[in-house]
Amino acid sequence: MDQQKLTSYPKEKINILLLENISDAAVAEFTSAGYANVKRLSGALSEEDLIREIKDVHLLGIRSKTQITRKALEAAHKLQAIGCFCIGTNQVDLKSAREMGVAVFNAPYSNTRSVAELVIGLSIMLIRRIPDKNAAAHEGVWMKEAKGSYELRGKSLGIVGYGNIGSQVSVLAEAMGMNVFYYDVETKLPLGNAVQIRSLQALFEMSDIISLHVPSTKTTTNMINKETLHYVKKGAIFINYARGEVVELDDLKEALTSGQLSGAAIDVFPVEPEKNGAAFASPLQKLPNVILTPHIGGSTEEAQHNIGLDVSSKMLNYLEKGASFGSHTIPAISVPAVDHTHRILHIHQNVPGVLSEINTVLSQNKINILGQYLKTNETIGYVVLDVDSKLSKEAFSLLREVNHTIKARLLY
Repeated sequence: MDQQKLTSYPKEKINILLLENISDAAVAEFTSAGYANVKRLSGALSEEDLIREIKDVHLLGIRSKTQITRKALEAAHKLQAIGCFCIGTNQVDLKSAREMGVAVFNAPYSNTRSVAELVIGLSIMLIRRIPDKNAAAHEGVWMKEAKGSYELRGKSLGIVGYGNIGSQVSVLAEAMGMNVFYYDVETKLPLGNAVQIRSLQALFEMSDIISLHVPSTKTTTNMINKETLHYVKKGAIFINYARGEVVELDDLKEALTSGQLSGAAIDVFPVEPEKNGAAFASPLQKLPNVILTPHIGGSTEEAQHNIGLDVSSKMLNYLEKGASFGSHTIPAISVPAVDHTHRILHIHQNVPGVLSEINTVLSQNKINILGQYLKTNETIGYVVLDVDSKLSKEAFSLLREVNHTIKARLLY
């Protein structure tokens, strides 16, 4: 199929907005595909500013700071897809995006190595008490001593959440000679010699270093608190490079000041500044042997490059082929391009009778379906139809009038 005619809508009229310093790799993907109208803004936008910018946008790219609310989505009448150039999608009102037929993509795997490497590096820094010695050296104090400094080799690492990042941390930790244990709400096949532990309490009691790798959900909010920290092995080290809402910071501070924990590294916080240079406050500031970083666990050149390629390719596949694989809102369909047909995308409410009506209205008008792909979730149905190119405009008009239609698009 002619790659220059993958979309019925002229490429020069497709507007792409990228916020929060999204990688040049993403821009290169869009421009090399023939999309010249790519606008880049360096920071996040408030809801008011976003509503003003998003009106004529077809593809929107964000990272973790920009909040996509229902009000913003209602203002985006041309919006086809949102790309979250990061791991999570918490910043998007997924329910509203689903109801409005907007595909939402992210990059759940692209920065896993960056986070995993940093967790191992932090473990070494903290178990050797490098933050204390570094601070003293900057103050002109020489602290050459071995007391309280240890090797990682032979120590026990407890991983909470054995997903993409947790399992990579597991492999790297074993290479350092550590004993690895993990807790997960699901049974997970271990990598290497890691051992799954059935309770969080048991994991905490046996771990010299604890590293969190769980999502932010109702069940994980403040899961690390005074009660759970009570079970931590005395003198253990605590690392959170997952989500800020998971840890009650005042309780963590108490565990650090009491000596229950000997050190900590925190990268994510319940409330974070919206832009670089803004004021930041945390109860963990100025505590010894504590490393605080500004949500940079996955912020490496390699990770941002990979994320840029991953998310932009998913958005282009959806825009040009109707392929929704990786979407959190539109049911996942991976479809090949078909020559000598026109493709129509139809997103509708998942209620009985819609597919029957689609087929009936086309057959009654003698429009032959040359290919049909359907996938549903609990609320949305997504059907991709390849029809005779001579009758595609008529088919498109008919499909737009089908009951419970959310969005229809003549692709090519």
